[in-house]
Amino acid sequence: QVKVVESGGGLVQAGESLRLSCAASGTIFSVNRMDWYRQAPGKQRELVAGISGSGNIVYVDSVKGRFTISINNAKNTVYLQMNRLQSEDTAVYGCRAIVTADRGQVAYWGQGTQVTVSS
Repeated sequence: QVKVVESGGGLVQAGESLRLSCAASGTIFSVNRMDWYRQAPGKQRELVAGISGSGNIVYVDSVKGRFTISINNAKNTVYLQMNRLQSEDTAVYGCRAIVTADRGQVAYWGQGTQVTVSS
């Protein structure tokens, strides 16, 4: 059984920073990639940032230069450092981990964490 848990959301003022964490636990043979998605009210879910087990990184254009994704492979944990937050970043942020476990390669999702940026 694999579990994915996010933490680090909260309420901040525009211009401030937050760091999100996402940890995958359980019987994991390898982490293929971990991604952060977000969904704001009335909007579609979008990929914010993703990182593969080999370190390849992608960002949505709106966060480039402000957000940094990193991974601790030993802890199966991915971080999203969010700087210069804007009201447009307000959303539920969810983590998806694609891992190789006893069931083969499977995607697991966390429960999500709320990020609210007040202007």
